[in-house]
Amino acid sequence: MRSSIAVRTRGRGLHEVTSEVRAAVREAGVAEGICVVFLRHTSASLVVAENADPSARRDLERFFDRIAPDGDPAYEHDAEGPDDMPAHIRAALTRTSESFVVAGADLVLGTWQGVFLFEHRHAPHRRTLDLMVVSA
Repeated sequence: MRSSIAVRTRGRGLHEVTSEVRAAVREAGVAEGICVVFLRHTSASLVVAENADPSARRDLERFFDRIAPDGDPAYEHDAEGPDDMPAHIRAALTRTSESFVVAGADLVLGTWQGVFLFEHRHAPHRRTLDLMVVSA
């Protein structure tokens, strides 16, 4: 079953979407199978990260601030502002799709794992996740 989830971000940072993806899997009615989540944007990404301790997410965000800083004069592409090229770099270093095992009509995740949309732009955006849930 194919579905989509609209996510309104508050700007740069990790936005947990685990519950929304889990709800889509339940709605698909698949007891065992695979769920593929695809984000169709070039300045945001998907990350499976720790969802128990917020400091882990803050550290991840700070890491990307260091490796892809806004306004670096080495970047040529800045059509949408100083966070334009850094957002594309951050997305290229992460992923735009994730696949999950489905068992018991639910995502199989580790104890501390959550699914996050990683917004790489400072301004709020409306992002779309496309999901395909198929039976094994």
